[in-house]
Amino acid sequence: MTAELAAANVNRAYQLAASSIAIFTFLLFFLYPRFASGEVDAVPFQATLIVMGVVTFSFAFASFYYYGASLGGQFDDAARDRYGRSGDRFWLLGCVLLFLAPSMIPFTVGLLAVAGVWFALWLVYLLFVIRNFPRVRTEGKS
Repeated sequence: MTAELAAANVNRAYQLAASSIAIFTFLLFFLYPRFASGEVDAVPFQATLIVMGVVTFSFAFASFYYYGASLGGQFDDAARDRYGRSGDRFWLLGCVLLFLAPSMIPFTVGLLAVAGVWFALWLVYLLFVIRNFPRVRTEGKS
């Protein structure tokens, strides 16, 4: 992984982490009062918040690894490639789960048809990622 690509990936991962924090805050702001009053299903609501926590920290870990890959003189190429591959894995986990969250929110408010369609789309995305990720991840030079 080149230092320029790794540095760009740091910025992308930080932006996605910030977006995840905003989504988490949005969920709390708008759905927590309904959760507290018993209007939303507690299990999917809490599961969605947990997923968003995993998403946020996956992007934070990806940023850390991409930052390590961007440090030119401190690591050899093999170490930088390992950091890049670790960053790719955390980024992938964050993205996959980030797209799961919208299918979980309709479950919390009882919109089962909408949730079912979103979940089916997420499964299609998951299969797409499983099939294509090995072709786009960071390659090692050795």
